[in-house]
Amino acid sequence: MAEKTEDITIQSLTQVSPKGGDLEGAYIITESLTQVSPKGGDLEGAGIASVLCFGEILMRLSPPNNTSWLHNHQVHINLAGAECNVAVALAKWGIPVKYCTVLPGNDVSASIIQYLGEKGIDTSTIHFSGSKTGLLYIQQGTDLKHGGVIYDRKYSSFGELVPGMIDWDTVLKGVTWFHFSAINPALGENTVAVCREALMAAKQRGITISVDLNYRAKLWQYGKLPQDVMPELAEYCDVVMGNIWSANTLLGTPLDQALLAENTREAFLDHACKTSEAIQKKFNACKTVACTFRFDKQPSGIEYYATLYSGNKLYVSGEFEAGNIQDKIGSGDCFMAALIYGIYNNHAPANVIEYAAAAAFGKLQEKGDFTNHSIEDIHKIIKDHAYTI
Repeated sequence: MAEKTEDITIQSLTQVSPKGGDLEGAYIITESLTQVSPKGGDLEGAGIASVLCFGEILMRLSPPNNTSWLHNHQVHINLAGAECNVAVALAKWGIPVKYCTVLPGNDVSASIIQYLGEKGIDTSTIHFSGSKTGLLYIQQGTDLKHGGVIYDRKYSSFGELVPGMIDWDTVLKGVTWFHFSAINPALGENTVAVCREALMAAKQRGITISVDLNYRAKLWQYGKLPQDVMPELAEYCDVVMGNIWSANTLLGTPLDQALLAENTREAFLDHACKTSEAIQKKFNACKTVACTFRFDKQPSGIEYYATLYSGNKLYVSGEFEAGNIQDKIGSGDCFMAALIYGIYNNHAPANVIEYAAAAAFGKLQEKGDFTNHSIEDIHKIIKDHAYTI
């Protein structure tokens, strides 16, 4: 069904009799996009050779929400990092992916590289320098936006990057999609300069560029506000993913307080459309915008849905609800990976957003930063959980 708002079509899915894990059989798709050049970041991106994810890898230490770990001398340790999480998901779903980060040359780094290789990720683009891998501490089940997160990433190998250290001619060889997040430029002016260097190199090669508008207030501590930095980097981006609040904080797009005050799904969808239009108007390279909505449901549940804006149309996912969750960390990264996955495979835009929302929702039921859900698992989540209002 389609609802007209000026010349913008809000596209949603009508659920019919699902056929196992076949996404095309599960929903009536009333529109798809016309295939054009794969270089523009639009949803028609056929022929992608390899995705490169660029960002810092961390060790996440997550004690339980009590003092038992002190008595038992046990704490969960996971690899973490927004771009790393994206790379792991893409590799699991069969997308050729490289990961570029910076690690010190030691045995711990060797173990990390072996582990990522076992996940199917090309680690040949990892740079070695410095002497420290960043850490973060957070209790299990807590959101990274929560005040309880503690970062220990100052003077990390990635944080000490400066322009000229990475050979982008070599790193970008065979790459047609470059992904990074707003966490990188939050670390300091040198990492901003390195991001700019990478984006310029990618743009010169006609590589599609995507950004996740991750906002971590605790990281922006070097005298710059996000809006002093991110708009310049967003100029290079073909695909922008975030939410209406992070877009306001990082890119300066307006928040409509009257719509927010309504506090309804319809109002949030209307705002997603306005935010997406504002991003495309402000940043000429941007062809596709995705917005996520995740709301806590008392006492311990979640409500999740998302939108995708491309070609003057807003596509809306089904709505996903659960009475409880396992871990909030990594759900946005899983969404981003699924967004890339759908575009990579030239899926219809309604399918792209449905798969991405289901992947993110499914990640909420998994512990750790990485998803273990297969493509078939995500199709089953769509069948079992989504409904359209």
